Amino acid sequence: MSVVVPFTELGAMTQEVRPAIDRGWARLLERSAFIGGEAVEEFEHAWAEYCGVAHAVGVANGTDALQLTLMALGIGPGDEVIVPSNTFVASAEAVVLSGATPHFADVSPQTLLLTSADLQAAITSRTRAVIVVHLYGQMPDMDALCRTADRAGVLLIEDAAQAHGATWRDRRAGSIGRAGCFSFYPGKNLGAFGDAGAVVTADADLAKRIRSLRDHGRVAGSHYRHDLIGTNSRLDALQAVVLTAKLGRLDAWNEARRSIIARYRAAFASAPIRMVEDTPGGHGVYHLAVARVPDRARIHQQLTAMGIQSAIHYPIPCHQQAPFLRFAAGPLPVSEAAAGEVLSLPIFPHLRDDQLARVCDAVLEALSATEVHIA
Repeated sequence: MSVVVPFTELGAMTQEVRPAIDRGWARLLERSAFIGGEAVEEFEHAWAEYCGVAHAVGVANGTDALQLTLMALGIGPGDEVIVPSNTFVASAEAVVLSGATPHFADVSPQTLLLTSADLQAAITSRTRAVIVVHLYGQMPDMDALCRTADRAGVLLIEDAAQAHGATWRDRRAGSIGRAGCFSFYPGKNLGAFGDAGAVVTADADLAKRIRSLRDHGRVAGSHYRHDLIGTNSRLDALQAVVLTAKLGRLDAWNEARRSIIARYRAAFASAPIRMVEDTPGGHGVYHLAVARVPDRARIHQQLTAMGIQSAIHYPIPCHQQAPFLRFAAGPLPVSEAAAGEVLSLPIFPHLRDDQLARVCDAVLEALSATEVHIA
């Protein structure tokens, strides 16, 4: 068998920024400043500036970013939060952990993202907020979603865990809603060397409250005075150094991802496979290269046999996951259909032209063996 084309590969990105990381870690080791401090503040400032907002609060991971935002907004028992069912389970998990109830919504059959119509259909008298997920690195129609949320008096929170650097009409992901929540899991477009996350917002009071909640509810400037019941969800300084070093390369890495998607679209233009579509007005960053394919299990298996790694994001919609069945209000046909068809192809900034060509050829060869077409 020829050398495997990996689904993702982080080593080349690390090598690009390793000198800066080595210098930053050396400074930390000299000072033993591992919790908070200058390194975290430097990254928070840089990330807020990059996202086009006034405040960024580093936290331990993306799930905490969502949960702490909900808590800081006073959302909890008795409140409903609308979540698209086609998302990673953390989007819904954070709602339950905050004490609120997730209300699942369906998504667009073209983009697999939440639409204003989906949002409107899910709003009830108990709805306090909606978590708009920029899944796969693409943003939905934020203008329409904001109008619908505003009319209903619903807070809009962005789950931008897969959308570092994506834009909607030149506004960065995370800068449009009341707050934007990010994960810096190592495989993300901007990834740490472990778990890490952040919340960005233009609301100074909200940022202050999240800063307190992430640090045991402490009052700013005091170690032993606690005004809130919080938790321990601080961004490690070691991870902040990594993220600061990588941030300078993020735009270039995102452009490489866009180039790969363009190649996939061109290669599959006449084939029975559809790359998930973009929303006009959005400029995605393609954290994942997601296609809808016929006979997915066989295609997935055949690609593996041909040395092409692929993945499935996500095979079970949230409303059909066992812990969330009690929150399901009925079928969500688009999410359910997509779960049986989506296949994620290799994508990472250093994917070589020859590797990309191999993936395209393998997909077309696998598809040629089936006469099943997606309607």
